[in-house]
Order: sequence, then structure tokens, then C-alpha cells
Amino acid sequence: MPRKKVSVKAPLSSDLASVLVTPAAIKRRLKALGAKISKIYGKEEVTVVPIINGAIFFTADLLRHVHNPIRLDCVRIFSYRNSTKSHGKPKLLHSLTLDIKGKHVLVIDDILDTGKTLSAVVNLLKKQKPASLRTCVLLDKKVRREVDFEADFVGFEIPDKFVVGYGLDYAERYRGLPCIGVLKPEKQKLE
Repeated sequence: MPRKKVSVKAPLSSDLASVLVTPAAIKRRLKALGAKISKIYGKEEVTVVPIINGAIFFTADLLRHVHNPIRLDCVRIFSYRNSTKSHGKPKLLHSLTLDIKGKHVLVIDDILDTGKTLSAVVNLLKKQKPASLRTCVLLDKKVRREVDFEADFVGFEIPDKFVVGYGLDYAERYRGLPCIGVLKPEKQKLE
């Protein structure tokens, strides 16, 4: 017996002014990024380093499309707090536990906007002398760049709008939305 498709509307989706990237577009892009990453690394093992919490959804789904042997570790950076703007210099809260010397490293983040966070993480990891170090971001908001930094792999380039969903949050809310959307201005205040 064929299954019925059930449409589930996320309860927080009414807080979005618009949807920038649909779940279907995310799935298509993940498959393409996974193929590109697999091709770049060949059969080499890759140490994947997501910047958490934001990159968790993206990393988990992306790695299902990467066909290389994977080692996984995380770093935790503090930069946004409960705001829509980055606050100064990113602060490292949790560093790697794996040794990356001589390893191929892929740093994954949810969004590249000012460039401060990803640049700081890359500079920190370079000191550990990996064989190679590349970066992958789900979203690239070039208009907000304050640091000269470009990612090696980019999911989507987006306009200068505050977005949530698919791992991106506002005050730790909205991460579970299946799409990426613009948060309504009236929802961009702490309750």
C-alpha cells in the first residue's frame, strides 16, 4: 500500500517573513556539495570540524553525501549571544580533542558573514599543521564581510537579512526549522 505524504508545518514557521531556501533546495545542494567534496579529497580520510551549535544540522546531512573516511571533532565558538549581530572578537569555548597534524581538515560552519569566526578558527587550526585545511559553509553573506576570507565550498549566497532555520538560530530558537527563512523584525527581540 503506498504511503501518504504528510505535510508538517513547523510551529515556528509563522515567525518567518519569508523563506529564502526551501528544504528541497537544501537537499539538492547538499548532494552536489558532497560530490564536490568527495572528488576534491579522492580516497583520502578527512577530519571534519563543525563549528557548533549552528553547523550541526548541516554537517550531519552533508556527511551523508561525502564518501570519504571521516574523523569528526567539533569546536565551539561564542560570538552572537542573544543578538542578530556578532559581538566583537569570537571566543573559543571548546577546542579539538583529535590530533590534526598531517591530516586533511574540513571546517564546516552554518554561515559566513563578517568572516571573523571562521578566520579565527582557521588560524587556530593552521598552528596544528594539518596536511590541508579547507572550509565549507551553508550560507555566505558577502555583503557583511569585515575580514578578507572566502570559503572553499559554499551552499548558498544570501542577501543581508537575518536568517534562521536548519541549524541557524536566534537566542537558541528556530534551529529545527527545515528551511532557511528571514525572521520577522518583531521576533528579533528577546521575550
